[in-house]
Amino acid sequence: MTAPATNRSVQAPRASGAGPWFFSFYALLTALLGLALLYWGGRLAAVGGSLYYAGMGLALMASGVLLARRKALGFWIFAAASVLTYAWAIWESGRNGWAYIPRLAWLIGVSVVWLAFWPVARRVLAGVRKPVYWAVNGLLPLAMLLTILVPIQFPSEVQLADAGTVQQRPQADFSRATVKSPDGNVAASHDETSWTAYAGSNLGNHYSPAAQITAANVGQLEQVWEYHHGDVKLPGTKVAYLNESTPLKIGELLYTCTPRQIIVAVEATTGKERWRFDSRVDEAYLKGGGANCRGVSYYQVPDAQPGAVCARRIIWGTTDVRLGAVDADTGTPCPGFGQNGFVDLKDGIGQFRAGSTAITSAPVVVRGTVITGAQVIDSDVRPAPSGVVRGYDAVTGQQRWAWDLGRPGVTTPPEPGQTYTLSTPNSWAPLSADDELGLVYVTTGNPAGDFFGGTRTEHDEKYGSSLVALDAATGLPRWHFQTVHHDMWDYDLSPQPSLVDFPTAQGVRPAVIQATKSAQIFVLDRETGQPLVPVTEVPVPQTDVPGERSSATQPMSLDMPNTMGRPGKTHEVLTEASTWGLTPFDQIMCRIDFRKAHYEGLWTPARVDQNSLVYPGHHGGLNWGGVMVDPKHGLLLVNNQRLPYMQSLVSREKLDALGAKSFQEAPGQSKGFRVQQGQAYGATKGPWMSVLDQPCIAPPWGYISGIDLRIREVIWSRPFGTGYDNGPMGIPSRTQWEIGTPSDGTGVATAGGVTIIGAALDQFIRAFDSQTGELLWQQRLPAGNQAAPLTYIANGRQYVVAVVGGHDRIPTRLGDSIMAWALPQK
Repeated sequence: MTAPATNRSVQAPRASGAGPWFFSFYALLTALLGLALLYWGGRLAAVGGSLYYAGMGLALMASGVLLARRKALGFWIFAAASVLTYAWAIWESGRNGWAYIPRLAWLIGVSVVWLAFWPVARRVLAGVRKPVYWAVNGLLPLAMLLTILVPIQFPSEVQLADAGTVQQRPQADFSRATVKSPDGNVAASHDETSWTAYAGSNLGNHYSPAAQITAANVGQLEQVWEYHHGDVKLPGTKVAYLNESTPLKIGELLYTCTPRQIIVAVEATTGKERWRFDSRVDEAYLKGGGANCRGVSYYQVPDAQPGAVCARRIIWGTTDVRLGAVDADTGTPCPGFGQNGFVDLKDGIGQFRAGSTAITSAPVVVRGTVITGAQVIDSDVRPAPSGVVRGYDAVTGQQRWAWDLGRPGVTTPPEPGQTYTLSTPNSWAPLSADDELGLVYVTTGNPAGDFFGGTRTEHDEKYGSSLVALDAATGLPRWHFQTVHHDMWDYDLSPQPSLVDFPTAQGVRPAVIQATKSAQIFVLDRETGQPLVPVTEVPVPQTDVPGERSSATQPMSLDMPNTMGRPGKTHEVLTEASTWGLTPFDQIMCRIDFRKAHYEGLWTPARVDQNSLVYPGHHGGLNWGGVMVDPKHGLLLVNNQRLPYMQSLVSREKLDALGAKSFQEAPGQSKGFRVQQGQAYGATKGPWMSVLDQPCIAPPWGYISGIDLRIREVIWSRPFGTGYDNGPMGIPSRTQWEIGTPSDGTGVATAGGVTIIGAALDQFIRAFDSQTGELLWQQRLPAGNQAAPLTYIANGRQYVVAVVGGHDRIPTRLGDSIMAWALPQK
């Protein structure tokens, strides 16, 4: 007779030793992680954000508690939560490997530790089979890891042009890359042996017709010399150092300036110093904008006697608001220029604290006139120093005219004791000029009170954030084009204008390409200012701030690619899913920031005591470095940023209660605010960063791209820069993945079909194939390169030269080098 069956539940083998205790301890840690996610996820849900984190927190808590009690149900909850997390991450992140890091990396780590506990789990978790356990804690994390790494290693963001298609492209119709100067101005144009103005020539194109270095041989570039100018920041110095100068190459010498505006001349083929001249800038003026010089200018006096003193001269502006001129051969001051080689430009701009205004960009010289604007400290006070633009005789330094936009038609200096119109938009960035037309192209910023426009005047509104064509002989405006109406976002027009011949249905027209911080690229007729590519006035969000107003529309160049994120015809709109972090917690904080912020897309107005998300941020889009134009291949080459900012308005009463002081009242006492003394509101602004000091949106944070000007399309684009020299909390990652970084400055395009550029936050200079975007060469640098390089042929050999000195405010590592590369000599 068979014995009756006994009903017995399936029991896991009894476990002994320390393993089960460690298993339970880790389970409780998992529960605590879930509690933290529940807390932060609950805060996010409370402001209308994603429910995922709170839900995942509950799942981890339940799983951890059950696993600590050695219940198999805890494993199954964890498994389900992991699978759902993977699906959710794919839904939010798409093909961006960087975006998966805060969503999956932490879970990979948790799972791998659970995998190590399998010897214990098989004894304490009844009914959990090895294949399932290993699939959840081994194969699934491996899939997650590959989901992160494969797109990072082989990024879809790198979109190159096909080489075969490039070869089939017809020659570009941009062949006239020079203009004729009626007075023989050397800076009007340049050839392959020279670099006659900041961006190559007055045309502002950052282009060289030199063609020895090509896509086929650029990888052979080698360093041939390095010069140290010695203007280094000493320990304890509180003045910011900015090395942003692009040298000139005239004859056999290079001419440039250091941050403290020491002018140096070095031999173009050896880097040997020929002479130097110290401007002896007043230290008090460095406390405002820092120690910075973006370049010098060159002028050759017509019909001067050979060997005459200062027949060839270097001219520059200083941070203590002077114009200087020295002999290009010897570095001695020009005796007939002002007083002992200097002209003081302080008269008429108003009585303000030293450092409130400064000249940092190279003047432009056209029709024998040296033309310069000046920077004014942003959002400090109103009234503020005048933004007047002035022209001076290049030989004598005598003032010829002033464009003071508050005195239409009046170009003479003000009467003694009077000032130019105060608080007007200033012009601080590099200017361009057409020597044939006799026009100088002036870019303007915001009137004083960048972030509040309630007190602006009619002339402020007319000329703010505009491109203005002035008659170089008289200073009178010929035309102007406003790129932002009633600018409340600090979208001052800083990129240098680029002058090209542009094909239209009516034939080739002389054009000016104007890039902007607001991510637009406008193409205008440079004789008339009329758009050659349609401009559309688009309705925009309106302000609700008492005393403020908004423009009903803003101009947008919709037929040209924009530089808002990846350049293209579509304007990127941020969502909560755009946020990023290295962990789920800093990403949640960024998500909360996003949900609390006011955001209506491009042109979102500021609010009082509430952050508004400004994208593109105040750095652009594109900034002062401008763009590169390759007329031989019909290409516009751009490096742009993808870095949102947060901005708000703060009432005067609150600022006063906090003791916030303007630069005029007490330097260094702003308490982190944009004080805007004299107006109803101050402001806050800054990059939208996480608690780990990383941008709050997923990389890439910067791109480099090629735009075909004939079809007005992006033909290649890729993230620009790596995290090699930066990372969380400022700790360098030492990785060379193309994360894409913000950049400052630009590069040089050549007739040889290569684009050479530093600019990014890592210490590398790179060369790209201008037509395809392929990275062909890169060289490690001893410091940052936030100065555009130049190239020229000397003694039959093409050189690439760059100032490698870094930038305190980006920040990148400081140095004092000027470096040169060339192909190996045969």
